[in-house]
Amino acid sequence: MTNASIDPELLIAAARTAAEHAHAPYSGFAVGAALAMTDGSIVTGSNFENASYGLSLCAETVATAKASSEGRLGQVVAVGIVGGMITGGGTAPIRPCGRCRQVLNEAAQMGGRDLAVYCSGLTGGAIEQHRLSDLLPHAFGPADLGIGLAPTAEQS
Repeated sequence: MTNASIDPELLIAAARTAAEHAHAPYSGFAVGAALAMTDGSIVTGSNFENASYGLSLCAETVATAKASSEGRLGQVVAVGIVGGMITGGGTAPIRPCGRCRQVLNEAAQMGGRDLAVYCSGLTGGAIEQHRLSDLLPHAFGPADLGIGLAPTAEQS
């Protein structure tokens, strides 16, 4: 699968379904993430809050860790992210936080590609499209340590 063959609507729909499983009793803000894989499958994750707030996990991190636990970290092609208040939803697109951008960069460099990042609201709204390299320019990652591949224009 290439970035050109990704259906952003399908990826965002999978992220919205994942957000339905968010454990967000403290903030009331649900986030869902969906990773498109090279074989066309989708790996999802939702945010997981903890009473000790610092131990909470973002949806993008959960999905990326899930892909890694399946031996598929380098197979990520794109990510869809949605979020908003559980009561009331929201249509404003949300974007990955800095930590999640760095986690997604790990998958990008292990696969040697510049990930497409699609962002939308929890209950609808426009879909923004970004390149991970635009969201996290000059990223430090596996390629700096001689592991994985730095994305090139041909691999984007």
